[in-house]
Amino acid sequence: MKAQLRKIWESLAPRERLIMSALALVLGIALYLWLVQSAGRARQQLGVAVAGLQAQAGRLDRDAVELARLRAAPTVAIAQTDLRMLVQAQVGSAGLAHALARLDALDSNQVQVEFGAIAFADWLAWVANLQAQQVRLVACRAEALSTPGLVSVSATFSRATAQ
Repeated sequence: MKAQLRKIWESLAPRERLIMSALALVLGIALYLWLVQSAGRARQQLGVAVAGLQAQAGRLDRDAVELARLRAAPTVAIAQTDLRMLVQAQVGSAGLAHALARLDALDSNQVQVEFGAIAFADWLAWVANLQAQQVRLVACRAEALSTPGLVSVSATFSRATAQ
Protein backbone atom coordinates (compact mmCIF):
# COMPACT_ATOMS: atom_id res chain seq x y z
CA MET A 1 0.00 0.00 0.00
CA LYS A 2 2.77 2.40 0.97
CA ALA A 3 4.69 1.52 -2.16
CA GLN A 4 1.64 2.13 -4.34
CA LEU A 5 1.08 5.56 -2.79
CA ARG A 6 4.77 6.44 -3.30
CA LYS A 7 4.53 5.34 -6.94
CA ILE A 8 1.43 7.49 -7.49
CA TRP A 9 3.11 10.46 -5.79
CA GLU A 10 6.23 10.15 -7.90
CA SER A 11 4.16 9.89 -11.07
CA LEU A 12 2.65 13.34 -10.40
CA ALA A 13 4.17 16.43 -11.94
CA PRO A 14 5.77 18.91 -9.49
CA ARG A 15 2.89 21.33 -9.98
CA GLU A 16 0.33 18.55 -9.17
CA ARG A 17 2.37 17.61 -6.08
CA LEU A 18 2.24 21.22 -4.92
CA ILE A 19 -1.54 21.38 -5.46
CA MET A 20 -2.09 18.06 -3.62
CA SER A 21 0.10 19.26 -0.73
CA ALA A 22 -1.85 22.52 -0.52
CA LEU A 23 -5.19 20.65 -0.56
CA ALA A 24 -3.97 18.32 2.18
CA LEU A 25 -2.86 21.32 4.24
CA VAL A 26 -6.24 23.10 3.78
CA LEU A 27 -8.10 19.88 4.64
CA GLY A 28 -5.96 19.42 7.78
CA ILE A 29 -6.56 23.01 8.91
CA ALA A 30 -10.32 22.70 8.28
CA LEU A 31 -10.45 19.45 10.26
CA TYR A 32 -8.49 21.02 13.13
CA LEU A 33 -10.80 24.06 13.25
CA TRP A 34 -13.88 21.83 13.22
CA LEU A 35 -12.50 19.82 16.15
CA VAL A 36 -11.66 22.98 18.11
CA GLN A 37 -15.18 24.36 17.53
CA SER A 38 -16.80 21.07 18.60
CA ALA A 39 -14.69 20.96 21.73
CA GLY A 40 -15.65 24.57 22.55
CA ARG A 41 -19.35 23.81 22.19
CA ALA A 42 -19.05 20.70 24.35
CA ARG A 43 -17.11 22.66 26.98
CA GLN A 44 -19.83 25.33 27.08
CA GLN A 45 -22.60 22.72 27.44
CA LEU A 46 -20.69 20.96 30.21
CA GLY A 47 -20.20 24.28 32.02
CA VAL A 48 -23.95 24.84 32.08
CA ALA A 49 -24.54 21.26 33.24
CA VAL A 50 -21.94 21.60 36.02
CA ALA A 51 -23.57 24.80 37.27
CA GLY A 52 -26.95 23.05 37.41
CA LEU A 53 -25.48 20.06 39.21
CA GLN A 54 -23.73 22.32 41.73
CA ALA A 55 -27.03 24.07 42.48
CA GLN A 56 -28.73 20.69 42.89
CA ALA A 57 -25.93 19.52 45.20
CA GLY A 58 -26.40 22.66 47.30
CA ARG A 59 -30.14 21.97 47.60
CA LEU A 60 -29.45 18.36 48.57
CA ASP A 61 -26.97 19.51 51.23
CA ARG A 62 -29.55 21.91 52.67
CA ASP A 63 -32.19 19.17 52.60
CA ALA A 64 -29.80 16.78 54.37
CA VAL A 65 -29.17 19.35 57.11
CA GLU A 66 -32.93 19.92 57.48
CA LEU A 67 -33.56 16.18 57.61
CA ALA A 68 -30.91 15.72 60.29
CA ARG A 69 -32.42 18.61 62.27
CA LEU A 70 -35.90 17.12 62.03
CA ARG A 71 -34.70 13.67 63.02
CA ALA A 72 -32.90 15.12 66.03
CA ALA A 73 -35.93 17.14 67.14
CA PRO A 74 -38.00 15.57 69.87
CA THR A 75 -41.18 13.99 68.60
CA VAL A 76 -44.40 15.71 69.52
CA ALA A 77 -46.60 13.44 71.57
CA ILE A 78 -49.98 12.84 70.00
CA ALA A 79 -52.69 14.17 72.25
CA GLN A 80 -54.78 11.32 73.57
CA THR A 81 -57.79 13.50 74.26
CA ASP A 82 -60.90 13.23 72.16
CA LEU A 83 -60.21 14.82 68.77
CA ARG A 84 -63.51 16.70 68.81
CA MET A 85 -62.61 18.27 72.16
CA LEU A 86 -59.14 19.17 70.90
CA VAL A 87 -60.51 20.85 67.77
CA GLN A 88 -63.18 22.66 69.82
CA ALA A 89 -60.46 23.95 72.16
CA GLN A 90 -58.37 25.15 69.21
CA VAL A 91 -61.38 26.96 67.74
CA GLY A 92 -61.92 28.73 71.06
CA SER A 93 -58.27 29.62 71.61
CA ALA A 94 -57.99 31.04 68.07
CA GLY A 95 -61.10 33.19 68.62
CA LEU A 96 -62.98 31.56 65.74
CA ALA A 97 -66.00 30.30 67.71
CA HIS A 98 -68.20 33.02 66.17
CA ALA A 99 -67.54 31.63 62.68
CA LEU A 100 -67.97 27.93 63.55
CA ALA A 101 -71.22 26.63 62.07
CA ARG A 102 -70.81 22.91 62.78
CA LEU A 103 -68.39 20.50 64.45
CA ASP A 104 -69.16 16.78 64.16
CA ALA A 105 -67.10 13.81 65.28
CA LEU A 106 -67.14 11.14 62.57
CA ASP A 107 -65.25 8.77 64.90
CA SER A 108 -62.67 9.12 67.69
CA ASN A 109 -59.92 10.09 65.22
CA GLN A 110 -61.85 12.12 62.64
CA VAL A 111 -63.95 15.30 62.78
CA GLN A 112 -65.75 17.46 60.27
CA VAL A 113 -65.97 21.24 60.70
CA GLU A 114 -67.86 23.97 58.87
CA PHE A 115 -67.18 27.66 59.15
CA GLY A 116 -69.75 30.13 57.85
CA ALA A 117 -67.61 33.21 57.22
CA ILE A 118 -63.97 33.19 58.27
CA ALA A 119 -60.96 35.21 57.16
CA PHE A 120 -58.85 33.03 54.91
CA ALA A 121 -55.63 34.01 56.71
CA ASP A 122 -57.20 33.02 60.06
CA TRP A 123 -58.28 29.69 58.56
CA LEU A 124 -54.75 28.96 57.33
CA ALA A 125 -53.22 29.87 60.69
CA TRP A 126 -55.73 27.66 62.49
CA VAL A 127 -55.02 24.69 60.21
CA ALA A 128 -51.27 25.17 60.73
CA ASN A 129 -51.85 25.18 64.49
CA LEU A 130 -53.80 21.92 64.24
CA GLN A 131 -51.04 20.37 62.14
CA ALA A 132 -48.58 21.28 64.89
CA GLN A 133 -50.86 19.24 67.19
CA GLN A 134 -50.47 16.22 64.85
CA VAL A 135 -53.95 16.70 63.34
CA ARG A 136 -53.93 16.62 59.57
CA LEU A 137 -56.32 18.09 57.05
CA VAL A 138 -57.87 15.23 55.05
CA ALA A 139 -60.34 17.08 52.84
CA CYS A 140 -61.31 20.72 52.41
CA ARG A 141 -63.68 22.83 50.37
CA ALA A 142 -63.37 26.60 50.63
CA GLU A 143 -65.64 29.01 48.80
CA ALA A 144 -64.97 32.73 48.49
CA LEU A 145 -67.69 34.96 49.88
CA SER A 146 -68.73 38.34 48.49
CA THR A 147 -66.70 40.12 51.18
CA PRO A 148 -63.03 40.17 50.15
CA GLY A 149 -60.85 37.89 52.28
CA LEU A 150 -63.72 35.87 53.74
CA VAL A 151 -64.42 32.25 52.89
CA SER A 152 -66.91 29.57 53.77
CA VAL A 153 -65.09 26.36 54.66
CA SER A 154 -66.06 22.72 55.10
CA ALA A 155 -63.20 20.41 56.13
CA THR A 156 -62.42 17.01 57.54
CA PHE A 157 -59.54 16.50 59.95
CA SER A 158 -57.92 13.30 61.13
CA ARG A 159 -55.59 12.55 63.98
CA ALA A 160 -52.14 11.44 62.84
CA THR A 161 -51.58 7.85 63.86
CA ALA A 162 -48.39 6.68 65.55
CA GLN A 163 -46.31 4.37 63.40
